[in-house]
Amino acid sequence: MEDEITKAMVQWEKEYMGRGPTEARTDILRNMVIVNLKGILSQAEKHLANNSEGMILIKKLRQQLVEQRRSELEEMIYRITSTKVVSLHTDLSTRTGERIFVFVMEKEI
Repeated sequence: MEDEITKAMVQWEKEYMGRGPTEARTDILRNMVIVNLKGILSQAEKHLANNSEGMILIKKLRQQLVEQRRSELEEMIYRITSTKVVSLHTDLSTRTGERIFVFVMEKEI
């Protein structure tokens, strides 16, 4: 299941964000699905992240993009796990180019 989620998240990143991560891993822990994506920033975003205003802009833009497709992500996770997503948390590091998604599920998987 973890591998299937990883592949689906990488595909989602490629299709929706325009490029996929250089590394990806998913771990399921109790009622949480934790997805770690590395190398997600484009060259332009890396350049923009050289100052605090750019870092904030990248984070806000990427957060907004995820929120617009939140239901799609939750449905994707549901299809794989057969468990409803209760909440979704995400953040990215503009320093390392790493993004974490945490899907909190209705029950343990």
